[in-house]
Amino acid sequence: MPGSYEPPPPGPYAKTPPAGPAHAAPVLLPGPEPRPERRLHPLTPLRRAWAPVAVILGWAVHDPNGTYRQLSALATGTLVLASLGVILVACVYGVLSWWVTWFAVTESELRIRSGVLFRRTAHIRLDRLQAVDVTRPLLGRLAGVAKLKLDVVGAKSRDELAYLAEAEARVLRAELLARAAGGAVRGPDEAERRVLWRVAPGQLAGSVLLSGGLFGSLCGAAFVSWLLWTASHSLWSIAVTAVPIVGGAATKLFRAYANAYDWTVGESPDGLRLDHGLLETAHETVPPGRVQSVRLVEPLLWRAFGWVRVELHVAGSQNSVLVPVAPYAAGRALVARVLPGTGVPEPVRPPARARWRLAWWWRGQGLAVDGHLFVARQGVLRRTTSLVPHAKVQSVHFTQGPWERALGLASLAVDHGANGTVRARARAADEARTVFHAQAARSRTSRKASPPAQWSRERP
Repeated sequence: MPGSYEPPPPGPYAKTPPAGPAHAAPVLLPGPEPRPERRLHPLTPLRRAWAPVAVILGWAVHDPNGTYRQLSALATGTLVLASLGVILVACVYGVLSWWVTWFAVTESELRIRSGVLFRRTAHIRLDRLQAVDVTRPLLGRLAGVAKLKLDVVGAKSRDELAYLAEAEARVLRAELLARAAGGAVRGPDEAERRVLWRVAPGQLAGSVLLSGGLFGSLCGAAFVSWLLWTASHSLWSIAVTAVPIVGGAATKLFRAYANAYDWTVGESPDGLRLDHGLLETAHETVPPGRVQSVRLVEPLLWRAFGWVRVELHVAGSQNSVLVPVAPYAAGRALVARVLPGTGVPEPVRPPARARWRLAWWWRGQGLAVDGHLFVARQGVLRRTTSLVPHAKVQSVHFTQGPWERALGLASLAVDHGANGTVRARARAADEARTVFHAQAARSRTSRKASPPAQWSRERP
């Protein structure tokens, strides 16, 4: 029959509809409940209004002579109107930028919409979240607002929410960390913190003064002053040159002291909490399950006092300092909290023939391997001991150049998940070859036994 269509006979693999009442209509399962989007604090436009002003200032600094000529050519009334126009544009930009910025938290992501001319929507997966920090600049503390900074795996820059009310920032931070850790949201209150270590102000000041930067600047200023005196015998030129060098060093030291002031390390279900800052306070959290390596740094001038600086490498995070200065025993205790079940084995020096490979600094080299860690030490003036858990080792390298082969030496290197490499140089060739072959098995078995990324689900 023209224009008609007969369906083909069912093939051998055609499914027979189940017997029973009629075909049930497809049922749409209820999706996740939509979360309301929120705006930033109403004071945010005051901060964002500085962007157009900063562009104009940058143009003026780039070409000061041209700026002066053009401004001098303007009449007073025109200059006043232009200034008012700049202020008006800055205010409009700040308000528009604040008006189009929204954020919302869902079960799996933090979504941020922003952009006046070009819209941008950032979807930040909570299971990729490494750290959420709350910072409060000096003016922000006076206004009662704070900034939320987020470290995400694979992101080079940090997303941020600036500004939020202080209470709202704390609540949002607790919610994000709880969801990222796979735990339950506890509500408006943060998890309880137990203080592990607090840096005394006097010890911090001593460590900053003995860090070497001040002595280096003083030596540089003295050397430059001697050169100028030899060439010109002018005290004025010495003062003009040396004072900025010493002033720059003093500013750098004060910034280091102010940033690390009242440094407190605490422990909570969210991870290790770091609180510090004099003018600008910061409230950071380091998830212990995602630490890739730990470093103990001992500058030469610190060793007489037995001080150490503990640094961390966390994938996708910019947090690098666990504690700026502490007694060596306290530093070891903090390492045991970051890497549970481990100690700090004492590295062993390479054989004496390594002096023909590394001259006099062969004494600063060391290697130790136990059931949990790959430990390497290097440096004479600034001794650094790096600890990498076997579960975090991504690859291991065995290298042996012609000179090392002639001396019966070899070098090892392990790569960890924070894009870092730890090296053990000038080891006995047989020892290095044994560690190299055993490291793969240690990493494989340790990785199987390591907890998942959402560490809170492993806790009772």
